Amino acid sequence: MAEIATIARPYAEALFRVALSGKLAAWSDLVSEMAHVAAHPDVQAFVHSPAVSTQQMTDTFLAALKSPVDAEAKNFVKALADNGRLTLLPEIAAQFHVLKNAHEGADDAEITSAFALSDSQVSELVAALEKKFGRKLLPSVAVDSGLIGGVRVVIGDEVLDTSVRAKLQQLHVALTA
Repeated sequence: MAEIATIARPYAEALFRVALSGKLAAWSDLVSEMAHVAAHPDVQAFVHSPAVSTQQMTDTFLAALKSPVDAEAKNFVKALADNGRLTLLPEIAAQFHVLKNAHEGADDAEITSAFALSDSQVSELVAALEKKFGRKLLPSVAVDSGLIGGVRVVIGDEVLDTSVRAKLQQLHVALTA
């Protein structure tokens, strides 16, 4: 059986090409919303129901979206429904987001801190990280008190962990080795 990422890739690439010819930011928001709706358990159950036609599936899915949908987006959803691929939307959105970031020369930065960070602290941290990594970063910030102190930053497949928990783990490994 093919992996979900492999099946989703052509859809994400096609959608990205369409978005490049139009409004990339608007498509990005719409694809994110579609992924959020498609990931809902009730929608998943509805899509997998054999009693639901593809037209009902398409119409119901489009009605669940808050954003206005143009003809291209309707055709995209219909193509997904016709091919039984609506449940792939979260993976399609993830791959679309990667393509968008690559096009813009940016990367996502997942910042996890032991304590809540102010906007100025996040800005300073992002500026330092952009200088270190040499690219524009799009931060998302979370709080994890289990870190005890410091921050943990994940950018793509790179991890910068300056948390107290990580340092304690390193110390533990060094002492038990």
